[in-house]
Amino acid sequence: MSLIVQKFGGSSVADAEGVKRVARRIGDTRAAGNDVVVVVSAMGDTTDDLLDLAHGVSSFRGPSRELDMLLTAGERISMAVLAMAVRELGIPAQSFTGSQAGMITDGIHGAARLVEVNPDRIRESVQAGNVAIVAGFQGMNRQTRDITTLGRGGSDTTAVALAAALDADVCEIYSDVDGVFTADPRIVPTAHKLDEVSSEEMLELAANGAKILHLRSVEYARRFGLKLHVRSSFSTLEGTWVIPSPTDADSRDLTKEIPLEQPLISGVAHDRSQAKVTIVGVPDVPGYAAKIFGSLNDAEVNLDMIVQNVSTKSAKRTDISVTLPQDQGDTALQVLRRVQEEVGFEDVQYDDRIGKLSLVGAGMKSNPGVSFQFFKALSNAGVNIDMISTSEIRISVITRLDLLDDAVRAVHSAFDLDREGEATVYGGTGR
Repeated sequence: MSLIVQKFGGSSVADAEGVKRVARRIGDTRAAGNDVVVVVSAMGDTTDDLLDLAHGVSSFRGPSRELDMLLTAGERISMAVLAMAVRELGIPAQSFTGSQAGMITDGIHGAARLVEVNPDRIRESVQAGNVAIVAGFQGMNRQTRDITTLGRGGSDTTAVALAAALDADVCEIYSDVDGVFTADPRIVPTAHKLDEVSSEEMLELAANGAKILHLRSVEYARRFGLKLHVRSSFSTLEGTWVIPSPTDADSRDLTKEIPLEQPLISGVAHDRSQAKVTIVGVPDVPGYAAKIFGSLNDAEVNLDMIVQNVSTKSAKRTDISVTLPQDQGDTALQVLRRVQEEVGFEDVQYDDRIGKLSLVGAGMKSNPGVSFQFFKALSNAGVNIDMISTSEIRISVITRLDLLDDAVRAVHSAFDLDREGEATVYGGTGR
């Protein structure tokens, strides 16, 4: 008998019919002789609706204790409704909040990180013959005893963390597309599904905008050598297997060997949720950049790309540009203006009309033609580049937001990733 952890996104349980469809999928997995633990997100757009409600009654936009209390209600509704639907099929089921499931976090509201996972109640429930259904996205800080949230997409991390703690055979991530595609099929209908992708490549895809898996969940799975199966709750098709790399921590016997040669290019990822901050006229003296980044670090601002150039305005000064999540833009600006006089830079510029495009694939470093082909495709599409960042398996650029879709399609075609026919998108946003 296998233990399978299944995670269902909000689009999969958007309404009563969706909940009943998911219940039947759980029942089929159970009927195949498996024990099942389920992690569920809030129904449909519930989280966005709750955010709108909060903003309608409060001018405060940042994470807070009360906002976490409000947002976790969405997942609690889903877990209870789904448990009812599973029981209606004659299958015993119990629902659990994140804290009841032993998801212990630090005390940072809105972006808490797991510090401990103690799924004793989940294990006991499964051993008693139940399907255990857990509210994703949430946990509890032991010191304050407050409810916390893991950030948007955090239900993926809940599922992977539980799967690792329970020593599950596989963690299945269900959404409204059939797996991981070479690009977002909503933008590139000719994108094709990948049968397999390495955890390293999936980490880069998730880090650079591919919404199908939450970045932290991929990091967690890679750390524990856990196999992920990304698939659709709207079909029974085989999805995409995220296979741990040989260097990943792994005590399991993998049923699938990693191919000796991975495809050169795995896919094209994009991200619309970033903003760019340029700090103009920083004194070109050792230690000044450290003061800037130290203040941003103290405010827990997550930086992505960083570029430093000779200042266009002043001699012996430099301009530093960084990208960061849009929802941290106000915090970053407040911090930088607070230290402006101390550091002595001239100005701060902010731009949230940018998009990030990333090309991901194993072996890119050993093939010098990839960079040329990538930039030629962007040039032919009339796409100008603001920033560039690279790794061994990724090239990322920042461009204007209104050119992002054209850029994705151009790069996808340039690397012969297009396929005949159109990818199926069952609804929602891919989560």
